[in-house]
Amino acid sequence: MSMSSRPWYHWLAFGLGSGLSPWLPGTMGTLAVIPIYWLVVPYPMLYSAVLLLILAVGPWLCGRTARDLQAQQGGARAIDPPAIVWDEWAGLLLTLWGLPFSWSTLLAGFLLFRFFDMLKPWPISWLDRRIHGGMGIMLDDLAAALAATVVLRGLLYGGWL
Repeated sequence: MSMSSRPWYHWLAFGLGSGLSPWLPGTMGTLAVIPIYWLVVPYPMLYSAVLLLILAVGPWLCGRTARDLQAQQGGARAIDPPAIVWDEWAGLLLTLWGLPFSWSTLLAGFLLFRFFDMLKPWPISWLDRRIHGGMGIMLDDLAAALAATVVLRGLLYGGWL
């Protein structure tokens, strides 16, 4: 099914198409949210509103798209399809939330979030295995974002960035 024949919410769940990349779709999806980050980071209230909107619609958006993909594949179970990268958008924006812009903070936040999202140390791996549907798709990335945030803020407050 081409992108133009998909429902509008697939377009969002796929990170405006970035999740359809054949190479590292999660990383490409994370990269795709950086322009949005640049637009909102100077405005903390707008940043918070955009993040809250992404978090609020995420479980529905990811869950509905995952169910649609499962039905298209004849019922083959894809708990967290790689093309769905809305959760990566939420994860990176959460990782960087409340921090002033700097290139080093953006790069470190990006790398830390991707590290925790890909490696999935406990308890992220536990969430990934146990909680399914749209909430499960979102929760493991939000847990990865929280881990990345702790490390990133430690680096910042320790003067290493």
